[in-house]
Amino acid sequence: MRILHVAYQQLRRYGHTRVSWAQKLFFGLVRNGHFVQGFSDRDVAAFEAPLGIRELGIKRANRRLIETADAIEPDLLVVGHCDMISNATLATIRQRHPGIAIAVCNVDPLFVPHNMAHLHERCEIADAVFVSTGVRELQPFTGKRARLYYMPNAVDESIEVYDSSAKAELPVDLIYCSNATGHTKRLEDLAWLKTRLAPSLVFKIHGSFGEPPVWGRDYDRALANSRMGLNLNRQEGLYWYTSDRVAQLGGNGVLAFTNRATGLDTLFPAETLPYFDDLDDLVKRVNAFHADDAMRRAWAGNTRRFLHAEMNSRLVARYVVEATLQQPYTHDYVWIE
Repeated sequence: MRILHVAYQQLRRYGHTRVSWAQKLFFGLVRNGHFVQGFSDRDVAAFEAPLGIRELGIKRANRRLIETADAIEPDLLVVGHCDMISNATLATIRQRHPGIAIAVCNVDPLFVPHNMAHLHERCEIADAVFVSTGVRELQPFTGKRARLYYMPNAVDESIEVYDSSAKAELPVDLIYCSNATGHTKRLEDLAWLKTRLAPSLVFKIHGSFGEPPVWGRDYDRALANSRMGLNLNRQEGLYWYTSDRVAQLGGNGVLAFTNRATGLDTLFPAETLPYFDDLDDLVKRVNAFHADDAMRRAWAGNTRRFLHAEMNSRLVARYVVEATLQQPYTHDYVWIE
């Protein structure tokens, strides 16, 4: 199949990148045997704009996407987080290529107003919309053209390559990485945790409290040197919603403490993710696993094996294609309720 994949590909970061769910999806599509042409809306807008001012290149980026679709004649258009591409452009591509199917993939939280508005808009043009929040939370988007699906955060065999669960000697006991401060009180929670965890526990926070964030290989090394990590969302309580930390931590064998309000205990097997109910409970759980390294390694190893077997980029990519085209499922996807 010929696929045009539109998502921010971080070309102008020149290697100093974040772990990208869009890149994982791209890799999965290619590994499944598809021809995939990437299109990075933000980068194209900057390249096409006068003086490289990205906002001045939005119209040109939309025209270039239409030109790209005309050139490769895709069977499937996969649209990620590309706010610069308008629904009118997608409609033009559909008009010029009547047999095309359009899938939209979105991993941002529903409590962000801009993302809610964006999803409502995309549901008007897409055939299928995939969101990293459970389908029971997607009722506000029903009644439009798009069918709605849950899509988990994938791991990739070439990205999540480390395994902290196989190591007994690691310099960092607990890690947390983020520099996002909007729609959240995580900084308050982290400050409280720092005063409550066992004094012997090495707790490394990147991106907050004066510590710079880590990107690219520095982020890889930070995960590879850590036993446990905090999978904290900006807000908790949306069913099956979790940041992609769960894949980045768990996929690298780092034990990922997760709020029970996510409902992920109905998706992940027992003895994989350690769940907590509140901050006091989190402190107890972290201290317990810190004191029992064999248990930490066992649970983290279970998580890593489950993610790589059942939530890898090949399977998620296959699911996106099959669900969008309404083909019979070729795998017993664990996230289908």
